[in-house]
Amino acid sequence: MQIGLLGYGKMGRAIETIAQKHGHRIAWRITRENRQTLSPELLCRADVVIEFTRPDSAYANVMACLEAGVPVVCGTTGWLEQLADAETWCAQHKGALLWASNFSVGVNLFFALNRFLAQLMDERPEYRPDITEIHHVHKLDAPSGTARTLAQDILAQLKRLDNWSLFPTPPGPGDLPITAVREGEVPGTHTVSWSSPVDEITIEHRAHSRTGFAAGAVLAAEWLAGKTGVYRMEDVLGI
Repeated sequence: MQIGLLGYGKMGRAIETIAQKHGHRIAWRITRENRQTLSPELLCRADVVIEFTRPDSAYANVMACLEAGVPVVCGTTGWLEQLADAETWCAQHKGALLWASNFSVGVNLFFALNRFLAQLMDERPEYRPDITEIHHVHKLDAPSGTARTLAQDILAQLKRLDNWSLFPTPPGPGDLPITAVREGEVPGTHTVSWSSPVDEITIEHRAHSRTGFAAGAVLAAEWLAGKTGVYRMEDVLGI
């Protein structure tokens, strides 16, 4: 395939390396320095676009791809308030959009495990959940998109909770506490703990590098090419 890279930071470079190992070609690379060159003609040189940029530019980038008729895989987090609008436009105009808070195959298996455990815990009110996520100091949003997904999946299963709160905001009786830590160059660690008066159950995912995220994004791009519709990574993985 011809893949367009909309965003060419550390993730973009990691995606480029893996895409080329898979036999794909990079049609173009858009950075902050050459953003003015983005046009429908340029976009259409790619069979699929992979977008990893900033929360304040993601919506415009995704819409530019959709309006040009080019499938787009988006991994930017922190813009969920606008995602539904992009997905609605995509569905109405038969575009192709796949957004994920995390493209790592391991993280998406972790999501499935989290949903299953939360379902079991709906009948165990003595257990109280909390989430901790740790990322590098360059990450702009908090909590991470992955932590938000974990929280939303827990809230969907647990009748006794109805919202999440980010430390240091004190959680209310119906809140799921999330702690976001920014330190060093940590690629990403997410921990979900369920504590009772007598014990604790913890599940955790630790990323060793960006390679897993990049490999998942390339896998998603390969899967999305030639399709129309709105998708998630669970569609790609069949989970």
